[in-house]
Amino acid sequence: MEMDGKVVVVTGASMGIGEAIAKVFADDGASVVLLSRDASRAEAARHRVGHTERTLAMACDVRNREEIDRALALTLHHFDRVDVWVNNAGLGIRDSVADMEKSAYRELFETNFFAAIDCMQAVVPAMRQEGSGTIINVSSVAGHIPVPFMAIYCASKFAMNAIGKGARMELKRNHIHVLTVCPGYVSTDFGAHVVANRQGNVRPQSVRGITAERVARAAYRGYRKQKREVIVPWTMIPVIKLYQLFPGLVEWGMARALGNAREPRGNGEGKER
Repeated sequence: MEMDGKVVVVTGASMGIGEAIAKVFADDGASVVLLSRDASRAEAARHRVGHTERTLAMACDVRNREEIDRALALTLHHFDRVDVWVNNAGLGIRDSVADMEKSAYRELFETNFFAAIDCMQAVVPAMRQEGSGTIINVSSVAGHIPVPFMAIYCASKFAMNAIGKGARMELKRNHIHVLTVCPGYVSTDFGAHVVANRQGNVRPQSVRGITAERVARAAYRGYRKQKREVIVPWTMIPVIKLYQLFPGLVEWGMARALGNAREPRGNGEGKER
C-alpha cells in the first residue's frame, strides 16, 4: 500500500475530521498515532479506525508544549520517525466580538492557533533530520470568509491559513511540505465543542454539511499531490472568490441567513433554530 512504512500523527483525533483522517491514512498502510485530551476517547477512536497492530492512542493537550513533546518522543520511540503531522485539534465559538469573554477567546486561540505553532516547532526538527515530511493544518473556509458571531473563530483560521502558507515557503528547502485544508460546513459533533454559544447560526437550514470522511479523503489527495491548499467541497471555491470580489454581496446574503435563523424574543434577543 502507498503509505506502508509511513508514520502519521493526528491531533484532535478522537472524533470527526481527526478520526476520519486517521482512518484514511491507516487504511492505506500508515502507522497512525491518535492524540486527544481524553485518553479513553482517543483509544475508542483507535478501535473504530482499526489496524490496531500499527496504531497508538495517547492523551495530549496541545495547549501544553510539554505534552506535545512527550507525545512526539513516544511516537519516535515506537516508530522511529514522523512522516506526517496533522494539526486538527480545534474549538468553536458563537459570540459577538463586543460581548465575548476574554477567557473564551484566549482559550480558542490557544487551541486553534498557538497549539498548531507549538506542534510545528516540535515536529520540524525530527522531519529535518529525516530530510522530508508533511504538516497538514486543518483550517476552514471560515479562514477565507469572516462570519458574524464567529469572528474570533474565523480569525484563528485566517491566522492558520497565513502560518501554513508562510511556513510552506520557509520549509521547502528542508523538503518539508505544508498543506492547508479548508472544509466548509461539516456534519460532525464539533458544535458540542465550543467555548461560548450565545448567538445564532448563519448557516442556512437548507445547507447540509459534508461528511468528515469526505474531508479526510480530500486531505489525503492533497497530501499525495503535494498541494498548497485544499478547499472542500469544491463548491466553496466560487463562494470564496465571490467574497474576494464582491464582499458586500456575500455579507448581504449572510445577514439574510442570520435573520432567518433567529426568532425575536420579548427582550429583543434571538435563539438558534
